[in-house]
Amino acid sequence: MSMVQPPELDAAIRQLIRLAVSEDLGGLPGDPGAGDRTVAATIPTSLQCRGDILARQDGVICGLFLVPAILRHYDPALTLTTDNHDGQDIVRSRRVAAITGAAGAILSAERVVLNFLSRLSGIATLTRRYVQSVENAIPAGRPRPVICDTRKTTPGWRALEKYAVRCGGGMNHRMGLYDGVMLKDNHLAALRARMESGRTLASLTAHVRSTLPKDIPLWLEVDSLEELAEALPGGGADIILLDNMTPAQIRRAVAIRGAQEPASRPPLEASGGITLANVADVAQTGVDRISIGALTHSALCLDLALEVSPHD
Repeated sequence: MSMVQPPELDAAIRQLIRLAVSEDLGGLPGDPGAGDRTVAATIPTSLQCRGDILARQDGVICGLFLVPAILRHYDPALTLTTDNHDGQDIVRSRRVAAITGAAGAILSAERVVLNFLSRLSGIATLTRRYVQSVENAIPAGRPRPVICDTRKTTPGWRALEKYAVRCGGGMNHRMGLYDGVMLKDNHLAALRARMESGRTLASLTAHVRSTLPKDIPLWLEVDSLEELAEALPGGGADIILLDNMTPAQIRRAVAIRGAQEPASRPPLEASGGITLANVADVAQTGVDRISIGALTHSALCLDLALEVSPHD
């Protein structure tokens, strides 16, 4: 897996790290009353060690780029070394990375470091499983649908969780309400209420498309084949999302789209009710994209651990 460009360590991500450190220590290091009472009671300040981050299960590592920024809160002298990179497969019982420096600082940082790594690696690992299921279902050389995430992310974690999806081989949907338009049934009802009657879905989407900058994509969500047929001829949707359709319905939708003139054949995206058990069937329908909220809202943390040993 090639390396994926991580998000910028901007103010929002740095604040997320500060919040994680503060909630564990009762404040940031140096604040009155803040600190690790266990370390203070047991670990000499002069003791040096190496903390090995180990994989307890196979998976895809993600979040390593955050670790130095986390460690600086505990001790700027702590160092991270690793031969791995985000998006790389890791193997159970193998070392992922090592932290060296003051033992107390490493032990204090352990949980925050592992929380970030485990959460993001879990998302990357689940995404990779979906991507591999699609690859196994579609022979090499044939078009394969891309696996996409959704906006169903942990508040404050969206940039990181969508980065983890990319590390797993998936593709990001719109980042938020600001960089894409998606017309759902309620939006369409509001449009119809203020426009002349008799407008088709194709006409409504063409109208909305005409009001948008060219670089803002427009999705149209449909939940029946009848709506799809109404939306296609001369419609303005850049992507049509097939909501909660069965593989048989999706296959029929692909055929309906294929019968249109080339200018009226937008990519089709399947969404809703898609799991590891049925994603291969969905992929074989000929759909172009598959969006899955579970990538971010239902991924289990990857089991990682930290083991310390003396270090001169």
